[in-house]
Amino acid sequence: MRITSFDPENKPSIKEKQDMIDFLFKNLDEFGDDRDDIEKCVDYALKESMSFGGFILEAFEEDIISSVVVVNKTGMKGFIPENILVYIATHREMRGRGIGKALINKAIDMADGSLALHVEPNNPAKFLYEKIGFTNKYLEMRYIKK
Repeated sequence: MRITSFDPENKPSIKEKQDMIDFLFKNLDEFGDDRDDIEKCVDYALKESMSFGGFILEAFEEDIISSVVVVNKTGMKGFIPENILVYIATHREMRGRGIGKALINKAIDMADGSLALHVEPNNPAKFLYEKIGFTNKYLEMRYIKK
């Protein structure tokens, strides 16, 4: 497995960026977002919009993208974690091989400060996150304005 990283100082090419966005859109399954929202998150990590930045990790098996992680800095040290792991997806045909776990551990090592993530209760990846050491400190509640 080969891992590449991108950040505001080391940006992917336009094609690499679109390939990452397409990969996430396709492999996040029912836990994903609209393609435009995924692109906004990637832009945030790369500081291509007003943001605190972040980083992206991309794993390859030979020349095939096997997993992608997007971590954004929150700018809120002290009262919430400094980083949020917004997206992680592993290729449908490569799941269960430890690729996602390896990428999360790399993200933890690279992150400056604590790391949070949101996971739906029925997402099977929740068990992986708990095994790595993520805990559920809060119940998130949202009010969606219409």
